[in-house]
Amino acid sequence: RSRFWGIPLPIWSTEEGDERLCIGSVAQLHEEIQKSIEAGHMSSNPLGSFEPGNMSKENYDKVDLHRHIMDGVVLVSPSGKPMHRESDLIDVWFDSGSMPYAQWHYPFENKEKIENKGAYPAHFIAEGVDQTRGWFFTLHAIASMVFDSVAYKTVISNGLVLDKNGQKMSKRLGNAVDPFTTMDQYGADALRWYMLTNASPWDNLRFDMDGLEEVRRKFFGTLHNTYAFFALYANVDGFKFEEAEIPVSDRPEMDQWILSELHSLVAEVEAGMEAFEPTRAFRPVQEFTTEKLSNWYVRLGRRRFWKGEYGQDKISAYQTLWTCLETLSRLMAPLAPFYADQLYQDLYAGISKEGLSSVHLTSFPEADASLIKPELEKKINTARKLTSLVLSIRKKENLKVRQPLSRVLVPALNDSDAALLESIREILLAEVNVKALEVIAPDAGVFVKKVKPNFKALGPKVGRHMKAAKAFVEGMDSAAIDAFEAAGSVTFEDQGLPVTISIEDCEVVTEDIPGMLVATGDGLTVALDAELNDALRSEGLARELVNRLQNLRKSSGLEVVDRIDIEIAASDDFSTALEAFEEYVNTEVLADSLSYVSSAEHSLDVEGHEISVSIIKK
Repeated sequence: RSRFWGIPLPIWSTEEGDERLCIGSVAQLHEEIQKSIEAGHMSSNPLGSFEPGNMSKENYDKVDLHRHIMDGVVLVSPSGKPMHRESDLIDVWFDSGSMPYAQWHYPFENKEKIENKGAYPAHFIAEGVDQTRGWFFTLHAIASMVFDSVAYKTVISNGLVLDKNGQKMSKRLGNAVDPFTTMDQYGADALRWYMLTNASPWDNLRFDMDGLEEVRRKFFGTLHNTYAFFALYANVDGFKFEEAEIPVSDRPEMDQWILSELHSLVAEVEAGMEAFEPTRAFRPVQEFTTEKLSNWYVRLGRRRFWKGEYGQDKISAYQTLWTCLETLSRLMAPLAPFYADQLYQDLYAGISKEGLSSVHLTSFPEADASLIKPELEKKINTARKLTSLVLSIRKKENLKVRQPLSRVLVPALNDSDAALLESIREILLAEVNVKALEVIAPDAGVFVKKVKPNFKALGPKVGRHMKAAKAFVEGMDSAAIDAFEAAGSVTFEDQGLPVTISIEDCEVVTEDIPGMLVATGDGLTVALDAELNDALRSEGLARELVNRLQNLRKSSGLEVVDRIDIEIAASDDFSTALEAFEEYVNTEVLADSLSYVSSAEHSLDVEGHEISVSIIKK
């Protein structure tokens, strides 16, 4: 390169070009300048105070190898002629390509690190894809010439950050995002988490502020709320982890499940990181936190924290939730270093266990295979999926979850599935607020299934057999569809050739049953009976009242442990409907009594009933 700033070519040549000298070290240059002085070509040594063999920073600070010094250096050839430096510079990419050795001052120091493969080749490098002809090339070019080796084992070529419409960001278009303003508003951790979990690093990222806000709210907000829940009740009960750790095998099933999921997560994150796929590694952290830990474990187990005596069951719940949060703080630390460190320190602040001063000084979590229970995970996750299907029906049909329903029907393909459904009966019914689960055989004639081909996915695979494939799958009867779902694929013959269709290239839909509401997903089907009777309506009314009273407790500033008396002014119809559920209402809102009066303080609407309520703190 014909520039001024950069590393000058260390080659000196005679005017005729018949003699050349390539300098290999500052010590050699110091020696050659001394020879030139003795030959009369130079009067002084610009490196005169440099001490060959002294590797200290102070010694090397005496040296300036840039052009304004080196261009004045005249060396002497073996035949006595003056030699001047070649005027060009080394391309700066060859500077960076020398980085694996230069960082260790090789070959003058740390020879064993390079020659014994201790610090070379690199395990991993990352740069933009535009460096394919720059840094990536020069690293390998120098390594190949000098060591006959690659320079690195793994590379991630970063994609570009585009705007949400896929356009390059620019000030001219007005679509550029200021990273510093964004970090001030959302935090560096949320920004980093969004960027690395939204798209793989090598893919272009369509940057959308709405997505960043969702990460802050849904992941970090949920994690914060989960910790706040733990801290609130741990402080109420004085939990300090002073008790001996309860063996996992002695803990309730839900504790064993979430710990199994936690260690499966650790293994999944480890596998993703080892494969240099951070998106694959950290998306499951987000799903575990929001869907499994918060939305299932904590939500289902919240009564264990705020009800009952401080006994083994409650201690087990505290120990389990603390372990999940502490492990999460270490798992997320590489991607969210600031939040993870705060969470880690907060978790250790009020307990007897002694942690380190920072999460970044701890060891990364290791999966304990003995705590991973695949069958238990399948059981609980089936309950989660069925719950999601039923709740999707409720949402679609505007049926409040607080309104009990009579029954839900679920088909079982075999005895094993039937046993699994029986084992989750109580969890499922409690979560979807339904009175009965009916497990039925797939051939009971209750469900009418049909298969629809996904033309976009199936077309490229079957080609000219598409018309025959469509006719084949649409003509399947119930037994054939069940076999198709169980096997995952089906093969038929067309034009003398075998044609295979995979279940993922089709959609299995279930027709609605008269009087029932049907949903299908994840290989599961449910039918919900939405017909209401008076008893179901009365229970729904009681649940709605509990909701209003809980909100009233909160707005009145009551502590979570405060007990109350309730006074209600309402119609006879309301009191009659509520009569059978008064004990349930009292239990839910920590009330010692519920009485009816002529007037009360707070006006409420409960499913069309205009009532007024007073709550009196005990």
